[in-house]
Amino acid sequence: MADSTTAGAGEQVTPSTGRAAAHARAVAALAASYRAIPADAPVRLAKKTSNLFRARARTDAPGLDVSGLTGVISVDPEARTADVQGMCTYEDLVDATLPHGLAPLVVPQLKTITLGGAVTGLGIESTSFRNGLPHESVLEMDILTGSGEIVTARPEGEHSDLFHGFPNSYGTLGYATRLRISLEEVDPAVALRHLRFHDLDELVATIGRIVDTGEHDGVEVDYLDGVVFSATESYLTLGTKSPLTGPTSDYTGMDIYYRSLQHDGPAPRTDLLTTHDYLWRWDTDWFWCSRAFGTQNRWVRRFWPRRLRRSAFYWKLIALDHRFDVADRLEARKGRPPRERVVQDIEVPLGRTAEFLHWFLREVPIEPVWLCPVRSHDQWPLYPLRPGETYVNVGFWSSVPRDPADPGATNRLIETEVTRLDGHKSLYSDAFYSEDEFWRLYGGETYADLKRHYDPGSRLLDLYSKAVRRK
Repeated sequence: MADSTTAGAGEQVTPSTGRAAAHARAVAALAASYRAIPADAPVRLAKKTSNLFRARARTDAPGLDVSGLTGVISVDPEARTADVQGMCTYEDLVDATLPHGLAPLVVPQLKTITLGGAVTGLGIESTSFRNGLPHESVLEMDILTGSGEIVTARPEGEHSDLFHGFPNSYGTLGYATRLRISLEEVDPAVALRHLRFHDLDELVATIGRIVDTGEHDGVEVDYLDGVVFSATESYLTLGTKSPLTGPTSDYTGMDIYYRSLQHDGPAPRTDLLTTHDYLWRWDTDWFWCSRAFGTQNRWVRRFWPRRLRRSAFYWKLIALDHRFDVADRLEARKGRPPRERVVQDIEVPLGRTAEFLHWFLREVPIEPVWLCPVRSHDQWPLYPLRPGETYVNVGFWSSVPRDPADPGATNRLIETEVTRLDGHKSLYSDAFYSEDEFWRLYGGETYADLKRHYDPGSRLLDLYSKAVRRK
């Protein structure tokens, strides 16, 4: 039971009731800020950080006040649920749940991703082969809709259409102010086995067997992802919940996590991380993207402050690059053309994954790439993965030389191939679909119905304008 303190005659105030009252005030401030925005002005969240890679039009219009919506309202260890504000980061959410031996069902890889952002914009991680995507752990959510009304959406009932249509809507139907999510039990540590593969078809077949059985070589698998360095060098990492029975590795210092996967020989390489460090194993180096900033050079890394080895700081460097075209200026000084940014996550069915990987490694000069299997458990019309079918997320985040005559050529090539293989791609980055093709892939008339119902005045951008036209 939560500790309580006496506030007055016969009145008991617990920390959770105090947070609930603060939450109510924050929601009122958000609603007031929404009403204050002129009807013809764009609606934006007034926040300093973003995990979106697509550019958007700049505006001086005031944003929505979400300053009071950044925390955890309560954790119920017995019910294994948490009530969480929409702008709460997963870093803060995990800090609140781990002391109870609990964690969200899916914890995206970067600390600054917010719960509301992961639900409306999708997220994925190594538990997704068991637990689906982050929105599949949501029990109910309060949403400030485009009409200015705050509604509570649940899987059944009056607003069940919004509940199922909210994932992948990217704030175009409204903004989540509170989400109640399921949690799962975790152990103090995660024991890792890194399996090397010399053949991509064998790797994909192994993914399928693990997803179907939940084990490998007789050992339960609780976490599953992988990295492809080339057609002849790839790895699956199998994680198993574990007691803290020995020394653990630390990849926040000089050692780099993704390099620890690599080894020769048929025997798996093993490792042990605390659950906290496992959940954030990718954040220190933003997977392998920190190498673009020199931080994987041992001499640079030695003097790069540890507190700045995290994705939140790398985002600031990316923002500066976007603002001042630093990378393209450096390329020009070397006599090279500007670069085309190719930062994408896609999902293709398991049976087409090896085909996509072989194609990608031939056509796109980017390595490594990340793999993460996912199996959805329900219908989500704006991102229609077939329930019960295994897909594999492929993540690739870099750039290639830009074709001056076609600045988005490589991204368009990837979109065409993903569609051919019956897949989808996430919309957090650049997209180049025609409007007809986009709506065939991302909700079509279902989205139009939701828009008419929950944003009849079109106060919020529609999904195509936001994802493709980048308004």
